[in-house]
Amino acid sequence: MHDVSLAFFWHQHQPYYPDDLSGENPMPWVRLHGTKDYWGMAMLLDEVPEVHATINLVPSLVLQLQQYTEGGRQDRHLRVSHLPPDALEEDDLVYLLDNFFMVYPEHMIRPYPRYQELFQKRGVGVDTARQAAKRFSKRDILDLQCWSNLTWIHGLAFERDKDLADFRKKGRRWTQEEKEWLLGRQMDLLREVIPLHRRLQERGQIELTTTPFYHPILPLLWDKRLAQRAMPEVALPKALTSYPDDVRRHIQKAVDFHTQVFGQKPRGMWPSEGSVCQGIVPEIAEAGIEWIATDEEILSCSTEGWVSRDGHGYLRNPEMLYRPWRVEERGRALQIVFRDHAMSDQIGFHYQRYQADHAVDDFLSKVQAIAGATGGNAGHRPTLVNIILDGENCWEYYPNGGMDFLRALYRRAARQPKVTPVRIGDYLRQFPATDKLGNLFPGSWIGHNFGIWIGHPECNRAWDLLDQTRTHLQQAAETGQKTREQIDRAWEELSIAEGSDWFWWFGDSHSSSQDSLFDRLFRRHLQNVYTTLGEEPPGELVRPISQGHGQRLHSQPTGLLNVKVDGRRTYFEWLNAGHYVCQGSRGAMSMAGAEGIVSDLFFGFDRKQFALRLDARTGPFRDRLGAIDAIRINFYEPAGYEVRIGSLAAKEPGCSLLKDGKNLAQSGVQAAIDTIFETTIPFDSLGVGEEEAIQFFIELHRKGVTVERIPTEGAIETSVPGEDFELINWQA
Repeated sequence: MHDVSLAFFWHQHQPYYPDDLSGENPMPWVRLHGTKDYWGMAMLLDEVPEVHATINLVPSLVLQLQQYTEGGRQDRHLRVSHLPPDALEEDDLVYLLDNFFMVYPEHMIRPYPRYQELFQKRGVGVDTARQAAKRFSKRDILDLQCWSNLTWIHGLAFERDKDLADFRKKGRRWTQEEKEWLLGRQMDLLREVIPLHRRLQERGQIELTTTPFYHPILPLLWDKRLAQRAMPEVALPKALTSYPDDVRRHIQKAVDFHTQVFGQKPRGMWPSEGSVCQGIVPEIAEAGIEWIATDEEILSCSTEGWVSRDGHGYLRNPEMLYRPWRVEERGRALQIVFRDHAMSDQIGFHYQRYQADHAVDDFLSKVQAIAGATGGNAGHRPTLVNIILDGENCWEYYPNGGMDFLRALYRRAARQPKVTPVRIGDYLRQFPATDKLGNLFPGSWIGHNFGIWIGHPECNRAWDLLDQTRTHLQQAAETGQKTREQIDRAWEELSIAEGSDWFWWFGDSHSSSQDSLFDRLFRRHLQNVYTTLGEEPPGELVRPISQGHGQRLHSQPTGLLNVKVDGRRTYFEWLNAGHYVCQGSRGAMSMAGAEGIVSDLFFGFDRKQFALRLDARTGPFRDRLGAIDAIRINFYEPAGYEVRIGSLAAKEPGCSLLKDGKNLAQSGVQAAIDTIFETTIPFDSLGVGEEEAIQFFIELHRKGVTVERIPTEGAIETSVPGEDFELINWQA
């Protein structure tokens, strides 16, 4: 086996949530991911000093951590968490019941009986927060405040802190004083995050890299027309002004801030969303950055497909992916490495369904296969395998927060023969790139294009509003009538608005229940430019950009159905069904082929059974199955039930109903696949009665591995119709 340098690269990022002018901070995710993922990911590395790795900390994330730990900054979730139950105003109570269950229930609620009890009492998707509030006592509220914060503390903290473990073991009936102790311990853990990373850096175990300060898509600031390279037909905004000064500002500010916080100048950079282009190379190099990273599809496009995957997923010329490259522009040069898209996505999306040791077996066997495929062509340097993905987004979908998997992965990788976990910068100094790319293709790590952030009317309107605001600021700066403080503060607000995260939620590529909030925050930062200058913001910035794609996860059934399970599209059968429009993969790390097979999910019921339908994005459902060999319907409520549909190519698919993993005989489940997929499941078989909750999600499987999940996060929620269902809905 050829020597392998295994480079784990964890990208840690959150949008810049605070409004610095008002002090408002509507989102808790920096704090909650801080005590779970940012602390825990570093501590897991600390356990295995032989494993060297690279961690990317986005400056705007680090700044927010400092605001919590040094500046006393709060967020609304934290403020509401501190309040005694009898001090909650109505809006606070509604907020609590709408936001304190925003976790993946399977691994972050269900393992804890009291939290699961409160989750069931809330009836998410069935009742509004105001309707559910009457069911919650002050004791319930206090326990919920504790659990909503407790579930976001990493498992290692409970192993290392007996008091914290005892607190969780108690499980319920905490006092206000005990809750305040928990929130104080949470903040203690948050204070450890930055010093912990600095310590691991100083002992040489991790390399810390940076990202342009507020996480902008640099190529689009450089030249929006670059979007047409990968998408020739894309509609561009009206304003096509380039912002090279803004590119330099985000880069230099990131390098300076990182150096100040961590005591060392960063050698590496992860350009936001892996977004690169030829023109920004000198700007990054000028700031002292030596290397950058992006996705393998950028390498494929940059070599006109010479390095690419065939229809079976096998790499053409694999030895060329697993080495560094060099890119030059205007006399400046950078080294560049490319992530193994498939291997990284295995961790991000698939291994969560494996038992931990089996996942590690599979991963290391793939590493060995790479070594075998490159051994004859890699020259005298080890094969460099880059595993690059978000360091916080996938772990809530793993049992035990991914701790079992990562522990096993690190420990076994450390003792794997001929495999050395490395820091990317160390490898590049020992084995610098010798291959040169003629031209770096403009694109991101998502589909090798910029389609998430430009082209949709909502995205384009956002770009035009940004340009109008920037033009106004530029003119104000040139007049000399504003103070230096005003101008600097206004540029800061504009830089925040240039972040990629706001554009992520515009358009129909991604949606969540928070779309309107992200829209408001984007416009607020543009408004703040004018406010800082002592001027009234234009009225256009008051009007929402988002048209409400994600205002609601799904609609509810409006009447009883009469479905014949034959796999054929019959409009009137499903006229009254609930409806969910599939949005593609979760998070910034999108899977290859993330658009998926399923375009729409319909659901509903008659008096005796639950009914479900799936439509394919193009053509008949049967023709889109490909290698999909099973469909699974997993129920949160009723708990423990699962429907499995196999033998999909057969005239009559095989149907089984399981309870806690055991088959139930004579389930009465029916399914058919033709133009569409249809199935019905008797309520009696599910053990549910009138007005009881149903919460479910669907997975498409290939050889036991989930390749598509609907919805991508959370569950579809409804309830068994009561006696008055039709009357109520007719009146409505």
